[in-house]
Amino acid sequence: MRKFIKISCLLVMFTMITMSAQAQKFGFIDSDALLIEMPKVKQARANLEVLQKQLQTKGQNMVTEFQTKYQSLDSQQKQGTITQKNLEIESKKLEKKQAEIQKFEQDMITQLQEREAKELQPILDEVNAAIKAVAKENGYQFIFEKKTLLYFEDGMDVGALVKAKLKM
Repeated sequence: MRKFIKISCLLVMFTMITMSAQAQKFGFIDSDALLIEMPKVKQARANLEVLQKQLQTKGQNMVTEFQTKYQSLDSQQKQGTITQKNLEIESKKLEKKQAEIQKFEQDMITQLQEREAKELQPILDEVNAAIKAVAKENGYQFIFEKKTLLYFEDGMDVGALVKAKLKM
């Protein structure tokens, strides 16, 4: 009975040593560099730039209109061609216009962020799917982001495999 227990313990220890000796396969990828090279990302960025320029032009037109009205009101006040009551009414209109400009600026930022997420999320999902497929096909247990690694061997870079999977 004691021999059986000893043999069983030895077999369990041997099995554990064998299992821990199996090498885990690690890889890394520079996803920023990959995304920069992707034509879909370049197109999405171009679309975002077009939208940003359109919104900036609209915002600049609003500011120009505000400045023109402000200068006109200031000129009328200095010349004394506007009554105090009309000055107050026009000043309130300018305050309202200024608030509209500030709201537009905030809405513009939100709109650009939402559009960026909408355009880039499908691309990021595609890249993540390709990374997972490369990991499974090549037996990687872990794939890390390159910028978080302090040391790595170039042979562990899976970027080329992911590019091939994405057909770039």
